[in-house]
Amino acid sequence: MLSMASCFRALRPWKKSSRNDSLPLPSSSSTPPPETEDFEKMRSNSMESWSMLLESDNLDNPAGKDAGAESEEWAADLSQLFIGNKFASGAHSRIYRGIYKQRAVAVKVVRIPDRDEETRARLEKQFSSEVALLSRLYHPNIVQFIAACKKPPLYCIIMEYMSQGTLRMYLHKKEPYSLSTETILRLALDISRGMLYLHSQGVIHRDLKSHNLLLNDEMRVKVADFGTSCLETQSRASKGNAGTYRWMAPEMIKERSYTRKVDVYSFGIVLWELTTALVPFQGMTPVQAAFAVSEKNARPPLADNCSPVLANLIKRCWDQNPAKRPDFSYIVSVLENCFSEELDFVCVSLSLSLRKRNSVEIQYG
Repeated sequence: MLSMASCFRALRPWKKSSRNDSLPLPSSSSTPPPETEDFEKMRSNSMESWSMLLESDNLDNPAGKDAGAESEEWAADLSQLFIGNKFASGAHSRIYRGIYKQRAVAVKVVRIPDRDEETRARLEKQFSSEVALLSRLYHPNIVQFIAACKKPPLYCIIMEYMSQGTLRMYLHKKEPYSLSTETILRLALDISRGMLYLHSQGVIHRDLKSHNLLLNDEMRVKVADFGTSCLETQSRASKGNAGTYRWMAPEMIKERSYTRKVDVYSFGIVLWELTTALVPFQGMTPVQAAFAVSEKNARPPLADNCSPVLANLIKRCWDQNPAKRPDFSYIVSVLENCFSEELDFVCVSLSLSLRKRNSVEIQYG
């Protein structure tokens, strides 16, 4: 996690006279800002700017319409929230760096239109579902929920800040097939442990992909973005499709009934990404990839240097038949065994190397 001081330096202040995406942040001192008159003034300015952000774009629904509606224990204290630079965005959301109660955070702001009833209902449902799920999940490999706020037409979720971005960003910087087996196994274990916990809580993610896997300063992976997630009991009464085509299980693409095994399929694609550092079905459009998967049983080509154990696990995860895909308890067990063997191999190799070097030093000493 970035230190608070370095986080402050990285964020530009919001100017009242411009339409910038940033709001004021504390100064870049080496210690957290003291409770002084200046700090109180800055906090007041931040609140004024936050209110202006809520009222922007001339949307009909005024900020604070539901001012008395937030009695939930997760409700954010906006007087403690400072919004910084936007670093990611989607069709209906923006993600900002920020400070909440003197802690570096990520703030996901969802814009819910007032005039488009269908979109409004869908986004409100996604927001409520994400908050309901995140607020009861706690695991080292699940992004930590901190607070949330509903101030129509803008809703926001405050989460821990993951300084190294998404797994997709990390892989994009790497040469194809360049990740070591140890790195692949370590990252895959973090993901699979997070998913094992998620399934143990009766939750199906439904959009597991490298873009929704975040890295912290220690390069540990955490599962994020639960906007399309659902409880397993809800999935029995619904059909696909939810998620992203390149990572989507064939039964979801075909809009058939599904189980938690859709996440296992997606994990198989993510594990393939780790072994190749490539984008799945590169050269195809998302729709072409979906057709190839569902109608032709196509899968991305495995790397020539992929270990037999990982290759076999990937194939099992993305099997066309959901019943043949393993559970995450099995996946974690396989990866732990592989990781242990890999560490043993590294230790033996280092030992032999040191022994050889010592022998040479003695011989020519």
